[in-house]
Amino acid sequence: MVHNNKVDKLLKGHSNGTSSINPSLCSVCKGRGFCGKPCPILKSIKAYTSNIKDELYGTTPPEIFVGRYNYPNVYSGLLSPDEISDTSMLSKPELWFKSKVTINDILQFRSRLIYSRIKINVKSKSKENRTTNQLQELAAAYKPTTVDIKLKKKPRIKLNFDSITSAIINPAPLKSLSIEGNTKIKPKVDSLINDNIKASDAIIELYQDRIEVSNIQQILSAGLLGLKHQRKFVPTRWGITATDDIISKHLLQYVKDYPPINDYLLFNATYLGNHYEVLLLPSVYSFEVVEAKMPGSVWNQSQQLFVAQDYEGFYGRKTYAGSVTGAYYANRLALTEYLMSIKRQASCLVIREVRPEYWAPCGVGILRETIREAFSKKPERFSVMTDAFKRMQQRLKLDVSVFKQKSWLIKNFRQQKRLSDFI
Repeated sequence: MVHNNKVDKLLKGHSNGTSSINPSLCSVCKGRGFCGKPCPILKSIKAYTSNIKDELYGTTPPEIFVGRYNYPNVYSGLLSPDEISDTSMLSKPELWFKSKVTINDILQFRSRLIYSRIKINVKSKSKENRTTNQLQELAAAYKPTTVDIKLKKKPRIKLNFDSITSAIINPAPLKSLSIEGNTKIKPKVDSLINDNIKASDAIIELYQDRIEVSNIQQILSAGLLGLKHQRKFVPTRWGITATDDIISKHLLQYVKDYPPINDYLLFNATYLGNHYEVLLLPSVYSFEVVEAKMPGSVWNQSQQLFVAQDYEGFYGRKTYAGSVTGAYYANRLALTEYLMSIKRQASCLVIREVRPEYWAPCGVGILRETIREAFSKKPERFSVMTDAFKRMQQRLKLDVSVFKQKSWLIKNFRQQKRLSDFI
């Protein structure tokens, strides 16, 4: 296995398997075995896998998945169970959050889906084959669709997941795919697929037409948006982040013209061991996410606390948020939606306490919905920032100083001169 420099550095002292697990290594490895030790997260998830025959006739949610490894030669395929029913719940984080399902439930949902896949070159200019056309047709649909699938061999138990996407558990090589009946595609989606506009503009139009974010992400990943001569399949992980990024940047164009809020506003929400405290400060826009992964939580099987951080000032950031990764953009989307709704701007500190209860990754979709729920509540108002942190402490399991001392935004805010300082 080839490792990048960051991984090589983390591996030092772990290759002999005698050292304790490094929480930073866990966060980078995500179950790929870099430390040479059995992964307790993978061991737990394997309990949900099952053996399926090499033929299935079922209702796909629908969901496609495009891999990113060995890009541009990647795997792309369809996720479908061997059952006829309304399978939307197997795929949609919006439904998971609305029903407040458990991690066990989510893993059971994902274990019922077979990932029947083919190898594609996303940059190939050759005429698309029948299978990729079918995948695109299914990706555009908004209702479950019945499919008849034949596999080259039975699925194998291979756990493919990370912190951004939902778990892919049962991959198998696809032999043939047949769509039974008509796919249901919304008029706006159909119109934009046949239009010739930039992908970013199409994403905004879909969002304004109230198409769910998870659906937009899938349509983008299937290579159905953008100028027609530039369209190509996009790895699902990239498509998720790109959609959140594009929509939130669009909303920020308006948010930055609004006046700042007057008080300190505090929001909170918890789901599946992810506890959020979101503090809005009376200032011009800036944004920061500080995540603390507690021992025993997802991708931290050590006894040490692991803290990740990414931030941006008024003019945004030019590089990918590589520490917090996809959750950063999902959180920012929820923030900009709220600021648009109140027609104000603010500096925002997002604190995420990842507790041991969050023992397996479920994708950033549930984090986006958790932050959205936080902003749907009436905020707690404070005239002094210290009072807001005292209130946070009543809900946090960790000492709030873990987040305050790490925060770039808090340090920067305290150093800023404001108009009130001169009055």
